[in-house]
Amino acid sequence: MREITFPCGELSLEGICHSPEGEGPFAAVVVCHPHPLYGGSMSNNVVLAVCQALAQQSILALRFNFRGVGGSQGELADEATGQEDVRAALSYVASVEDVERGRIGLCGYSFGAGVAVTGAASEEQVRAVAVVSPPLQPSVVQGLKGCVKPRLLIGGSEDRFIPAEELLRLVEELPPPKDHEIVSGADHFWWGYEGEAATRVAAFFAAALS
Repeated sequence: MREITFPCGELSLEGICHSPEGEGPFAAVVVCHPHPLYGGSMSNNVVLAVCQALAQQSILALRFNFRGVGGSQGELADEATGQEDVRAALSYVASVEDVERGRIGLCGYSFGAGVAVTGAASEEQVRAVAVVSPPLQPSVVQGLKGCVKPRLLIGGSEDRFIPAEELLRLVEELPPPKDHEIVSGADHFWWGYEGEAATRVAAFFAAALS
């Protein structure tokens, strides 16, 4: 792991790169954290587990703090400014010497999933998208329906905020390519189950970005 900073307009955002062992070029995935108003940051348990699992699959992972969180400059992000932060993170990983620019993915958890979907489905460099416990608000649903890239949706069977049956209903409505998994026993916070979610996400990107 190495700490980095990268520009987002006039702001500077902080992040941590998880680099795989061996020599590149590597695929890369940007991972977005949950809402900062509820304690979300790049140190979140799901975000950290996903990044570690990606590195084990020989995929470079970047987790970062949205503006106004930790050492990232600016005011706390909403969906629109969060999208700017995600684009800046994508631009950063595309500039990393060991990253193959045609093999970049995007992952988000909760609020981060919503920002990833609404802001990145149309970004040319993004080849695949994985979302964990995505909010089912209209902008996110439409973003998922309008995306023609490989998508993975993961939820927990005990999630009271994103009910599994609603997530499965959305999956049925999505055009391919798509994949999904409901993890039995997991709630919205994934304590004790983050490893299962991370392993599934890493396997998805290993295949989608191969």
